[in-house]
Amino acid sequence: MPRHSLWLMAALVWLCGAGSRAAEMPSAAPLLSNGNLAKVDAKGWPVDWPQSEGVTAEKEGETVFLRLKSSRPGQMVMVYRRVNLPTPPPAGIEVRLRVRYSDIQSGKQKWNDGRVIAHFKGQGDRTLKPEPPTPEFRGSSSGWEERTYLATVPLGAKSLEIMPCLLQAAAGTLDLARCEVLPVTTAQLAAARPAAIPSETVLVPKGEHLPLELHVAGNRLQTAGGKGVWLQGLCVDSLEWSAGGEKIAQSIPVAIEQWKANVIRLPVRDDFWFGKGPGQRKDGGVGYRKVVDGVIEAAASRGAYVALDLHRFGAPTTEHVEFWKDAATRYKNHPAVLFELFNEPHSLSWKLWRDGGGLTDPKKPDELTGEVTPGMQALLDVTRKVGARNVVIAGGLDWSYDLSGVLQGYALQERAGGNGIVYSSHIYPWKSDWNGKVLAAAEKFPLFIGEVGCPPDWKGFEFIPPSGRTEDLSAHAWPPDVLGMIQKHRLHWTGFSFHPKAAPTIISDWQYTPNEHWGVFVKDALAGKQFESKKLR
Repeated sequence: MPRHSLWLMAALVWLCGAGSRAAEMPSAAPLLSNGNLAKVDAKGWPVDWPQSEGVTAEKEGETVFLRLKSSRPGQMVMVYRRVNLPTPPPAGIEVRLRVRYSDIQSGKQKWNDGRVIAHFKGQGDRTLKPEPPTPEFRGSSSGWEERTYLATVPLGAKSLEIMPCLLQAAAGTLDLARCEVLPVTTAQLAAARPAAIPSETVLVPKGEHLPLELHVAGNRLQTAGGKGVWLQGLCVDSLEWSAGGEKIAQSIPVAIEQWKANVIRLPVRDDFWFGKGPGQRKDGGVGYRKVVDGVIEAAASRGAYVALDLHRFGAPTTEHVEFWKDAATRYKNHPAVLFELFNEPHSLSWKLWRDGGGLTDPKKPDELTGEVTPGMQALLDVTRKVGARNVVIAGGLDWSYDLSGVLQGYALQERAGGNGIVYSSHIYPWKSDWNGKVLAAAEKFPLFIGEVGCPPDWKGFEFIPPSGRTEDLSAHAWPPDVLGMIQKHRLHWTGFSFHPKAAPTIISDWQYTPNEHWGVFVKDALAGKQFESKKLR
Protein backbone atom coordinates (compact mmCIF):
# COMPACT_ATOMS: atom_id res chain seq x y z
CA MET A 1 0.00 0.00 0.00
CA PRO A 2 1.40 3.42 -0.87
CA ARG A 3 2.82 5.67 1.82
CA HIS A 4 0.30 4.77 4.50
CA SER A 5 0.11 7.32 7.23
CA LEU A 6 -2.80 8.14 9.45
CA TRP A 7 -3.54 11.82 9.20
CA LEU A 8 -5.64 12.58 12.26
CA MET A 9 -7.96 15.54 12.90
CA ALA A 10 -5.69 18.67 12.91
CA ALA A 11 -5.86 21.31 15.63
CA LEU A 12 -6.97 24.78 14.57
CA VAL A 13 -3.72 26.68 14.25
CA TRP A 14 -3.01 30.29 13.45
CA LEU A 15 0.54 31.02 14.59
CA CYS A 16 2.13 34.45 14.46
CA GLY A 17 -0.46 36.12 12.27
CA ALA A 18 -3.24 35.13 14.64
CA GLY A 19 -2.17 37.73 17.15
CA SER A 20 -4.36 40.40 15.61
CA ARG A 21 -7.35 38.05 15.51
CA ALA A 22 -6.85 37.05 19.12
CA ALA A 23 -6.80 40.68 20.14
CA GLU A 24 -10.28 41.07 18.71
CA MET A 25 -11.70 38.25 20.84
CA PRO A 26 -13.51 39.14 24.05
CA SER A 27 -11.52 38.57 27.24
CA ALA A 28 -12.21 35.50 29.34
CA ALA A 29 -11.06 34.30 32.75
CA PRO A 30 -7.65 32.66 32.34
CA LEU A 31 -7.34 28.91 32.88
CA LEU A 32 -3.67 29.05 33.89
CA SER A 33 -2.88 31.01 37.06
CA ASN A 34 -0.28 33.79 36.92
CA GLY A 35 0.18 33.32 33.19
CA ASN A 36 1.75 36.79 32.88
CA LEU A 37 4.27 36.01 35.69
CA ALA A 38 3.38 39.31 37.38
CA LYS A 39 2.88 37.86 40.87
CA VAL A 40 6.13 36.95 42.59
CA ASP A 41 7.02 35.65 46.04
CA ALA A 42 9.40 37.24 48.53
CA LYS A 43 12.39 35.83 46.66
CA GLY A 44 11.21 37.18 43.31
CA TRP A 45 10.05 33.84 41.92
CA PRO A 46 6.79 33.88 39.88
CA VAL A 47 3.99 32.40 41.99
CA ASP A 48 2.68 28.97 40.86
CA TRP A 49 5.63 28.45 38.50
CA PRO A 50 7.83 25.52 39.58
CA GLN A 51 11.58 25.74 39.96
CA SER A 52 13.69 23.32 37.94
CA GLU A 53 17.26 22.80 36.77
CA GLY A 54 18.43 25.32 34.20
CA VAL A 55 15.62 27.80 34.94
CA THR A 56 16.08 31.15 36.66
CA ALA A 57 13.74 34.05 37.44
CA GLU A 58 14.84 37.36 35.94
CA LYS A 59 13.55 40.93 35.83
CA GLU A 60 14.15 43.76 33.37
CA GLY A 61 12.37 46.97 34.33
CA GLU A 62 8.81 45.90 35.08
CA THR A 63 9.05 42.65 33.09
CA VAL A 64 9.41 39.45 35.09
CA PHE A 65 10.38 36.37 33.08
CA LEU A 66 11.77 32.88 33.36
CA ARG A 67 15.03 32.14 31.61
CA LEU A 68 15.62 28.61 30.34
CA LYS A 69 19.29 28.14 29.53
CA SER A 70 21.10 25.09 28.23
CA SER A 71 24.44 24.61 30.00
CA ARG A 72 25.41 21.50 28.04
CA PRO A 73 24.43 19.96 24.69
CA GLY A 74 21.42 17.69 24.93
CA GLN A 75 20.24 19.02 28.29
CA MET A 76 16.48 18.98 28.92
CA VAL A 77 15.41 22.31 30.44
CA MET A 78 11.66 22.51 31.09
CA VAL A 79 8.97 24.27 33.10
CA TYR A 80 5.87 22.11 33.64
CA ARG A 81 2.36 23.46 34.28
CA ARG A 82 -0.95 21.63 34.40
CA VAL A 83 -4.38 23.19 33.84
CA ASN A 84 -7.56 21.52 35.06
CA LEU A 85 -10.30 22.24 32.53
CA PRO A 86 -13.74 23.32 33.76
CA THR A 87 -16.81 21.12 33.43
CA PRO A 88 -18.02 21.25 30.76
CA PRO A 89 -14.72 22.14 29.04
CA PRO A 90 -14.55 25.01 26.53
CA ALA A 91 -14.70 24.35 22.78
CA GLY A 92 -11.10 25.45 22.48
CA ILE A 93 -8.21 27.24 24.10
CA GLU A 94 -6.14 30.26 23.17
CA VAL A 95 -2.48 30.26 24.21
CA ARG A 96 -0.70 33.62 24.38
CA LEU A 97 3.08 33.62 24.57
CA ARG A 98 5.68 36.34 24.97
CA VAL A 99 9.13 34.92 24.29
CA ARG A 100 12.67 35.95 23.50
CA TYR A 101 15.40 33.54 22.44
CA SER A 102 19.09 33.59 21.73
CA ASP A 103 21.43 31.25 19.85
CA ILE A 104 19.17 28.19 20.06
CA GLN A 105 20.95 25.47 18.10
CA SER A 106 19.24 22.23 17.14
CA GLY A 107 20.49 19.04 18.74
CA LYS A 108 20.76 15.54 17.31
CA GLN A 109 17.19 15.59 16.00
CA LYS A 110 15.49 18.44 14.16
CA TRP A 111 12.98 18.81 17.01
CA ASN A 112 15.75 19.30 19.58
CA ASP A 113 15.25 23.06 19.91
CA GLY A 114 13.20 25.55 21.91
CA ARG A 115 9.44 24.90 21.92
CA VAL A 116 6.24 24.92 23.94
CA ILE A 117 4.86 21.39 24.12
CA ALA A 118 1.26 20.78 25.20
CA HIS A 119 -0.99 17.74 25.62
CA PHE A 120 -4.65 17.33 26.43
CA LYS A 121 -5.33 14.63 29.04
CA GLY A 122 -8.44 12.56 29.52
CA GLN A 123 -9.67 9.87 31.90
CA GLY A 124 -6.80 7.99 33.48
CA ASP A 125 -4.35 10.69 32.34
CA ARG A 126 -4.59 9.42 28.77
CA THR A 127 -3.15 11.73 26.10
CA LEU A 128 -5.88 12.77 23.66
CA LYS A 129 -5.85 13.99 20.10
CA PRO A 130 -5.95 16.37 18.36
CA GLU A 131 -3.04 17.87 20.25
CA PRO A 132 -2.33 21.61 20.40
CA PRO A 133 0.23 23.00 17.96
CA THR A 134 3.84 23.28 19.04
CA PRO A 135 5.56 26.67 18.57
CA GLU A 136 9.25 26.20 17.78
CA PHE A 137 12.19 28.55 18.40
CA ARG A 138 15.60 28.37 16.70
CA GLY A 139 18.39 30.87 16.28
CA SER A 140 17.91 34.32 17.85
CA SER A 141 15.01 36.74 17.98
CA SER A 142 15.43 40.48 17.54
CA GLY A 143 13.63 41.08 20.81
CA TRP A 144 10.44 40.01 22.55
CA GLU A 145 7.97 38.19 20.27
CA GLU A 146 4.25 37.69 20.73
CA ARG A 147 2.92 34.31 19.68
CA THR A 148 -0.75 33.32 19.81
CA TYR A 149 -2.40 30.10 18.72
CA LEU A 150 -5.69 28.28 19.10
CA ALA A 151 -6.47 24.62 19.65
CA THR A 152 -9.67 22.59 19.70
CA VAL A 153 -10.32 20.84 23.01
CA PRO A 154 -10.83 17.12 22.21
CA LEU A 155 -13.77 15.07 23.39
CA GLY A 156 -13.25 13.77 26.94
CA ALA A 157 -10.46 16.20 27.87
CA LYS A 158 -10.04 16.79 31.61
CA SER A 159 -6.83 18.81 31.71
CA LEU A 160 -4.05 20.42 29.71
CA GLU A 161 -0.36 20.12 30.43
CA ILE A 162 1.88 22.80 28.93
CA MET A 163 5.68 22.72 28.94
CA PRO A 164 7.93 25.54 27.71
CA CYS A 165 11.32 23.91 27.19
CA LEU A 166 14.68 23.57 25.56
CA LEU A 167 14.18 20.04 24.25
CA GLN A 168 17.71 18.65 24.31
CA ALA A 169 18.98 21.50 22.16
CA ALA A 170 22.68 21.79 21.45
CA ALA A 171 22.77 25.26 23.01
CA GLY A 172 20.68 28.36 23.58
CA THR A 173 18.51 30.48 25.85
CA LEU A 174 14.71 30.83 25.90
CA ASP A 175 13.09 33.64 27.91
CA LEU A 176 9.39 33.35 28.81
CA ALA A 177 7.48 36.44 29.96
CA ARG A 178 3.94 35.21 29.28
CA CYS A 179 2.19 31.88 28.91
CA GLU A 180 -1.53 32.52 29.24
CA VAL A 181 -4.24 29.94 28.54
CA LEU A 182 -7.75 31.26 27.88
CA PRO A 183 -11.02 29.49 26.98
CA VAL A 184 -12.56 30.23 23.56
CA THR A 185 -15.90 29.38 22.00
CA THR A 186 -16.75 27.46 18.84
CA ALA A 187 -17.53 30.76 17.11
CA GLN A 188 -14.13 32.15 18.06
CA LEU A 189 -12.41 29.04 16.71
CA ALA A 190 -14.27 29.36 13.42
CA ALA A 191 -13.48 33.07 13.15
CA ALA A 192 -9.76 32.39 13.54
CA ARG A 193 -9.52 29.86 10.71
CA PRO A 194 -7.29 31.07 7.89
CA ALA A 195 -9.49 31.70 4.88
CA ALA A 196 -8.98 29.57 1.79
CA ILE A 197 -9.90 30.83 -1.64
CA PRO A 198 -13.19 29.03 -2.36
CA SER A 199 -13.82 27.19 -5.60
CA GLU A 200 -16.29 28.06 -8.28
CA THR A 201 -17.83 25.42 -10.51
CA VAL A 202 -15.56 24.81 -13.51
CA LEU A 203 -17.02 25.09 -16.98
CA VAL A 204 -17.18 21.73 -18.75
CA PRO A 205 -15.56 22.00 -22.18
CA LYS A 206 -17.57 20.80 -25.14
CA GLY A 207 -16.19 18.15 -27.44
CA GLU A 208 -17.13 15.00 -29.25
CA HIS A 209 -14.83 12.89 -27.07
CA LEU A 210 -16.24 14.06 -23.73
CA PRO A 211 -17.46 11.03 -21.72
CA LEU A 212 -21.15 10.73 -20.89
CA GLU A 213 -22.48 11.25 -17.37
CA LEU A 214 -22.83 8.04 -15.36
CA HIS A 215 -25.38 6.78 -12.88
CA VAL A 216 -25.83 3.60 -10.86
CA ALA A 217 -28.34 1.05 -12.17
CA GLY A 218 -28.50 -2.02 -9.95
CA ASN A 219 -24.93 -3.24 -9.61
CA ARG A 220 -23.75 -1.57 -12.82
CA LEU A 221 -22.84 1.86 -14.15
CA GLN A 222 -24.55 3.19 -17.23
CA THR A 223 -25.17 6.38 -19.18
CA ALA A 224 -28.46 8.25 -19.38
CA GLY A 225 -29.23 6.29 -22.54
CA GLY A 226 -28.90 2.98 -20.69
CA LYS A 227 -25.53 1.99 -22.14
CA GLY A 228 -23.34 0.07 -19.70
CA VAL A 229 -19.87 1.44 -18.93
CA TRP A 230 -17.00 -0.64 -17.55
CA LEU A 231 -14.29 1.50 -15.94
CA GLN A 232 -10.78 0.05 -16.30
CA GLY A 233 -7.69 2.13 -15.78
CA LEU A 234 -4.73 3.27 -13.73
CA CYS A 235 -3.98 5.03 -10.46
CA VAL A 236 -1.76 8.00 -11.33
CA ASP A 237 0.01 8.96 -8.12
CA SER A 238 2.10 11.81 -6.71
CA LEU A 239 -0.39 14.61 -5.97
CA GLU A 240 -0.92 12.97 -2.57
CA TRP A 241 2.70 13.73 -1.61
CA SER A 242 3.71 16.54 -3.98
CA ALA A 243 1.80 19.79 -4.38
CA GLY A 244 3.08 20.09 -7.94
CA GLY A 245 2.83 16.44 -8.90
CA GLU A 246 5.45 14.35 -10.68
CA LYS A 247 5.12 13.81 -14.45
CA ILE A 248 1.33 14.19 -14.14
CA ALA A 249 0.78 16.02 -17.43
CA GLN A 250 2.99 13.50 -19.19
CA SER A 251 1.37 10.43 -17.64
CA ILE A 252 -2.30 11.12 -18.41
CA PRO A 253 -2.08 10.87 -22.24
CA VAL A 254 0.20 7.83 -21.97
CA ALA A 255 -2.24 6.10 -19.62
CA ILE A 256 -5.22 6.72 -21.90
CA GLU A 257 -3.77 6.57 -25.40
CA GLN A 258 -1.05 3.96 -25.01
CA TRP A 259 -2.29 1.86 -22.08
CA LYS A 260 -5.99 2.16 -23.06
CA ALA A 261 -7.26 3.30 -19.65
CA ASN A 262 -10.76 4.76 -19.65
CA VAL A 263 -10.53 5.95 -16.04
CA ILE A 264 -7.80 7.65 -14.05
CA ARG A 265 -7.78 7.41 -10.27
CA LEU A 266 -6.24 10.64 -9.00
CA PRO A 267 -5.23 10.73 -5.31
CA VAL A 268 -5.27 14.24 -3.78
CA ARG A 269 -4.88 15.73 -0.29
CA ASP A 270 -7.14 18.20 1.47
CA ASP A 271 -4.31 20.32 2.92
CA PHE A 272 -2.75 20.72 -0.52
CA TRP A 273 -6.19 21.52 -1.92
CA PHE A 274 -6.52 24.50 0.42
CA GLY A 275 -2.89 25.60 0.11
CA LYS A 276 -1.83 24.47 3.59
CA GLY A 277 0.59 21.69 2.65
CA PRO A 278 4.38 21.70 3.08
CA GLY A 279 6.29 23.65 0.47
CA GLN A 280 3.24 25.23 -1.15
CA ARG A 281 2.95 28.76 -2.41
CA LYS A 282 0.67 30.87 -0.24
CA ASP A 283 -2.08 31.03 -2.86
CA GLY A 284 -4.97 29.43 -0.99
CA GLY A 285 -4.59 26.23 -3.03
CA VAL A 286 -5.27 27.85 -6.41
CA GLY A 287 -2.16 26.37 -8.04
CA TYR A 288 -2.81 22.84 -6.77
CA ARG A 289 -6.42 22.89 -7.90
CA LYS A 290 -5.36 24.06 -11.35
CA VAL A 291 -3.13 20.98 -11.61
CA VAL A 292 -6.16 18.81 -10.78
CA ASP A 293 -8.22 20.77 -13.32
CA GLY A 294 -5.56 19.96 -15.91
CA VAL A 295 -5.76 16.23 -15.21
CA ILE A 296 -9.54 16.24 -15.52
CA GLU A 297 -9.45 18.24 -18.75
CA ALA A 298 -6.75 16.00 -20.22
CA ALA A 299 -8.70 12.85 -19.35
CA ALA A 300 -12.14 14.13 -20.33
CA SER A 301 -10.94 15.43 -23.70
CA ARG A 302 -9.75 11.90 -24.43
CA GLY A 303 -13.06 10.32 -23.41
CA ALA A 304 -11.86 9.06 -20.00
CA TYR A 305 -13.24 9.49 -16.48
CA VAL A 306 -11.43 10.64 -13.32
CA ALA A 307 -12.03 9.22 -9.85
CA LEU A 308 -11.02 12.08 -7.56
CA ASP A 309 -9.67 10.27 -4.50
CA LEU A 310 -9.32 12.04 -1.15
CA HIS A 311 -6.18 10.15 -0.19
CA ARG A 312 -6.42 9.94 3.58
CA PHE A 313 -6.38 7.05 6.03
CA GLY A 314 -8.17 5.98 9.21
CA ALA A 315 -11.31 8.04 9.80
CA PRO A 316 -12.79 11.09 8.06
CA THR A 317 -12.53 14.43 9.86
CA THR A 318 -14.36 17.73 9.73
CA GLU A 319 -11.58 18.98 7.44
CA HIS A 320 -12.59 16.32 4.94
CA VAL A 321 -16.20 17.53 5.02
CA GLU A 322 -14.86 20.98 4.13
CA PHE A 323 -12.79 19.47 1.33
CA TRP A 324 -15.79 17.82 -0.29
CA LYS A 325 -17.91 20.92 0.13
CA ASP A 326 -15.37 22.77 -2.00
CA ALA A 327 -14.32 20.00 -4.40
CA ALA A 328 -17.92 19.00 -5.11
CA THR A 329 -18.74 22.63 -5.82
CA ARG A 330 -15.81 22.82 -8.23
CA TYR A 331 -16.68 19.68 -10.21
CA LYS A 332 -20.42 19.72 -9.65
CA ASN A 333 -22.12 17.56 -12.31
CA HIS A 334 -18.98 17.32 -14.42
CA PRO A 335 -19.71 14.21 -16.52
CA ALA A 336 -16.13 12.93 -16.28
CA VAL A 337 -15.65 13.21 -12.50
CA LEU A 338 -16.50 10.66 -9.82
CA PHE A 339 -15.98 11.47 -6.14
CA GLU A 340 -14.01 8.89 -4.12
CA LEU A 341 -14.88 10.07 -0.63
CA PHE A 342 -12.03 8.66 1.47
CA ASN A 343 -9.09 6.48 0.50
CA GLU A 344 -8.69 3.85 3.21
CA PRO A 345 -10.87 3.76 6.34
CA HIS A 346 -9.69 1.43 9.09
CA SER A 347 -9.81 0.72 12.85
CA LEU A 348 -13.50 1.66 13.02
CA SER A 349 -16.79 -0.06 13.71
CA TRP A 350 -19.22 -0.10 10.80
CA LYS A 351 -21.52 2.26 12.70
CA LEU A 352 -18.71 4.79 13.17
CA TRP A 353 -17.73 4.30 9.52
CA ARG A 354 -21.19 5.32 8.39
CA ASP A 355 -22.64 7.60 11.09
CA GLY A 356 -19.58 9.04 12.81
CA GLY A 357 -19.03 9.70 16.52
CA GLY A 358 -16.28 9.68 19.12
CA LEU A 359 -13.31 7.49 18.24
CA THR A 360 -11.98 4.90 20.64
CA ASP A 361 -8.65 3.16 21.01
CA PRO A 362 -8.80 -0.10 18.99
CA LYS A 363 -6.94 -1.84 21.83
CA LYS A 364 -9.17 -0.29 24.50
CA PRO A 365 -12.66 0.12 23.00
CA ASP A 366 -14.04 1.75 26.15
CA GLU A 367 -11.53 4.62 26.04
CA LEU A 368 -12.12 7.68 23.85
CA THR A 369 -9.14 9.13 21.98
CA GLY A 370 -10.65 12.61 21.97
CA GLU A 371 -11.20 12.64 18.21
CA VAL A 372 -14.58 12.76 16.50
CA THR A 373 -15.31 11.53 12.99
CA PRO A 374 -18.30 12.82 11.01
CA GLY A 375 -18.58 9.47 9.21
CA MET A 376 -18.82 8.59 5.52
CA GLN A 377 -22.48 9.53 5.25
CA ALA A 378 -21.57 13.14 6.10
CA LEU A 379 -19.04 13.20 3.26
CA LEU A 380 -21.69 11.96 0.84
CA ASP A 381 -24.30 14.37 2.15
CA VAL A 382 -22.15 17.47 1.73
CA THR A 383 -21.63 16.69 -1.97
CA ARG A 384 -25.40 16.52 -2.45
CA LYS A 385 -26.02 19.68 -0.43
CA VAL A 386 -23.97 21.72 -2.89
CA GLY A 387 -26.02 20.29 -5.75
CA ALA A 388 -23.55 17.74 -7.11
CA ARG A 389 -25.15 14.58 -8.45
CA ASN A 390 -21.83 12.93 -9.45
CA VAL A 391 -21.42 9.22 -8.70
CA VAL A 392 -19.63 8.78 -5.38
CA ILE A 393 -17.24 5.98 -4.42
CA ALA A 394 -17.04 4.79 -0.80
CA GLY A 395 -14.22 2.56 0.47
CA GLY A 396 -14.92 -0.13 3.05
CA LEU A 397 -13.06 -1.02 6.23
CA ASP A 398 -9.72 -2.83 6.71
CA TRP A 399 -7.86 -0.25 4.63
CA SER A 400 -10.74 -0.20 2.14
CA TYR A 401 -10.77 -3.97 1.58
CA ASP A 402 -13.73 -5.25 3.60
CA LEU A 403 -17.19 -4.49 2.19
CA SER A 404 -19.14 -6.96 4.31
CA GLY A 405 -20.78 -4.23 6.43
CA VAL A 406 -22.68 -2.70 3.52
CA LEU A 407 -24.64 -5.98 3.35
CA GLN A 408 -25.25 -5.95 7.11
CA GLY A 409 -27.28 -2.75 7.35
CA TYR A 410 -24.51 -0.16 7.05
CA ALA A 411 -24.84 0.85 3.42
CA LEU A 412 -24.83 4.59 2.78
CA GLN A 413 -28.11 6.34 2.04
CA GLU A 414 -28.25 8.13 -1.31
CA ARG A 415 -30.00 11.49 -1.36
CA ALA A 416 -32.54 12.80 -3.83
CA GLY A 417 -30.97 13.80 -7.11
CA GLY A 418 -27.77 11.79 -6.65
CA ASN A 419 -26.46 9.49 -9.37
CA GLY A 420 -25.70 6.69 -6.94
CA ILE A 421 -23.02 5.03 -4.84
CA VAL A 422 -20.22 2.68 -5.87
CA TYR A 423 -18.31 0.79 -3.15
CA SER A 424 -14.54 0.45 -3.30
CA SER A 425 -12.18 -2.32 -2.29
CA HIS A 426 -8.38 -2.40 -2.39
CA ILE A 427 -6.98 -5.84 -3.13
CA TYR A 428 -3.38 -6.89 -2.52
CA PRO A 429 -1.72 -10.33 -2.15
CA TRP A 430 -2.05 -10.20 1.63
CA LYS A 431 -5.85 -9.95 1.55
CA SER A 432 -7.96 -13.09 1.79
CA ASP A 433 -11.65 -14.12 1.57
CA TRP A 434 -12.42 -12.43 -1.74
CA ASN A 435 -15.86 -14.00 -1.67
CA GLY A 436 -16.91 -12.75 1.76
CA LYS A 437 -15.21 -9.37 1.77
CA VAL A 438 -15.68 -8.31 -1.86
CA LEU A 439 -17.70 -10.48 -4.23
CA ALA A 440 -20.75 -10.83 -1.98
CA ALA A 441 -21.25 -7.06 -2.18
CA ALA A 442 -20.78 -7.13 -5.96
CA GLU A 443 -24.06 -9.01 -6.32
CA LYS A 444 -25.96 -5.95 -5.09
CA PHE A 445 -23.74 -2.89 -5.67
CA PRO A 446 -21.31 -1.74 -8.34
CA LEU A 447 -17.74 -2.15 -7.10
CA PHE A 448 -14.60 -0.18 -7.88
CA ILE A 449 -11.30 -1.91 -7.12
CA GLY A 450 -9.55 1.41 -6.70
CA GLU A 451 -6.21 -0.15 -5.82
CA VAL A 452 -5.00 -3.54 -6.96
CA GLY A 453 -1.33 -4.32 -7.11
CA CYS A 454 1.35 -6.97 -6.72
CA PRO A 455 4.96 -6.44 -5.58
CA PRO A 456 7.81 -8.59 -6.99
CA ASP A 457 8.58 -9.99 -3.53
CA TRP A 458 8.04 -9.21 0.15
CA LYS A 459 11.04 -6.89 0.47
CA GLY A 460 9.80 -3.42 1.29
CA PHE A 461 6.53 -4.85 2.62
CA GLU A 462 7.75 -5.77 6.08
CA PHE A 463 4.56 -4.32 7.57
CA ILE A 464 2.82 -7.48 6.37
CA PRO A 465 3.39 -10.13 9.09
CA PRO A 466 4.76 -13.51 7.99
CA SER A 467 1.35 -15.07 8.64
CA GLY A 468 -0.07 -12.84 5.90
CA ARG A 469 2.56 -13.68 3.31
CA THR A 470 0.74 -16.65 1.88
CA GLU A 471 1.64 -15.98 -1.74
CA ASP A 472 4.71 -17.19 -3.58
CA LEU A 473 5.02 -13.99 -5.56
CA SER A 474 7.78 -15.38 -7.76
CA ALA A 475 5.27 -17.82 -9.27
CA HIS A 476 3.34 -14.92 -10.89
CA ALA A 477 0.05 -16.70 -10.17
CA TRP A 478 -1.62 -13.90 -8.23
CA PRO A 479 -1.83 -11.26 -11.02
CA PRO A 480 -3.77 -13.41 -13.53
CA ASP A 481 -5.99 -14.77 -10.76
CA VAL A 482 -7.01 -11.34 -9.44
CA LEU A 483 -7.44 -9.85 -12.91
CA GLY A 484 -9.45 -12.89 -14.00
CA MET A 485 -11.73 -12.44 -10.99
CA ILE A 486 -12.18 -8.75 -11.78
CA GLN A 487 -12.99 -9.51 -15.42
CA LYS A 488 -15.37 -12.36 -14.64
CA HIS A 489 -17.49 -10.14 -12.36
CA ARG A 490 -16.96 -7.02 -14.48
CA LEU A 491 -15.67 -5.01 -11.53
CA HIS A 492 -14.44 -1.49 -12.19
CA TRP A 493 -10.73 -1.15 -11.39
CA THR A 494 -7.56 0.94 -11.51
CA GLY A 495 -4.17 -0.74 -11.29
CA PHE A 496 -1.74 0.52 -8.70
CA SER A 497 0.56 2.35 -9.35
CA PHE A 498 1.35 4.22 -12.54
CA HIS A 499 4.44 5.74 -10.92
CA PRO A 500 7.84 4.03 -10.82
CA LYS A 501 8.42 4.71 -7.10
CA ALA A 502 4.98 4.20 -5.50
CA ALA A 503 5.05 0.49 -4.69
CA PRO A 504 3.64 -1.84 -5.75
CA THR A 505 4.55 -0.32 -9.10
CA ILE A 506 3.24 -1.03 -12.59
CA ILE A 507 6.03 0.74 -14.47
CA SER A 508 9.80 0.57 -14.07
CA ASP A 509 10.73 4.03 -15.33
CA TRP A 510 9.41 7.23 -16.87
CA GLN A 511 9.48 5.59 -20.28
CA TYR A 512 6.47 3.70 -18.86
CA THR A 513 8.08 0.28 -19.27
CA PRO A 514 5.73 -2.29 -17.69
CA ASN A 515 7.49 -4.43 -15.09
CA GLU A 516 7.31 -8.22 -15.36
CA HIS A 517 5.74 -8.98 -11.99
CA TRP A 518 2.67 -6.77 -12.41
CA GLY A 519 2.80 -4.17 -15.16
CA VAL A 520 2.71 -6.57 -18.12
CA PHE A 521 -0.46 -8.15 -16.73
CA VAL A 522 -2.14 -4.76 -16.21
CA LYS A 523 -1.26 -3.53 -19.69
CA ASP A 524 -2.53 -6.75 -21.26
CA ALA A 525 -5.80 -6.58 -19.32
CA LEU A 526 -6.40 -2.97 -20.38
CA ALA A 527 -5.72 -4.00 -23.97
CA GLY A 528 -8.48 -6.63 -23.73
CA LYS A 529 -6.64 -9.83 -22.88
CA GLN A 530 -8.82 -12.18 -20.83
CA PHE A 531 -7.39 -13.93 -17.80
CA GLU A 532 -8.65 -17.07 -16.09
CA SER A 533 -8.94 -16.97 -12.33
CA LYS A 534 -7.78 -20.41 -11.26
CA LYS A 535 -7.81 -19.73 -7.53
CA LEU A 536 -9.90 -17.45 -5.34
CA ARG A 537 -8.13 -16.20 -2.24
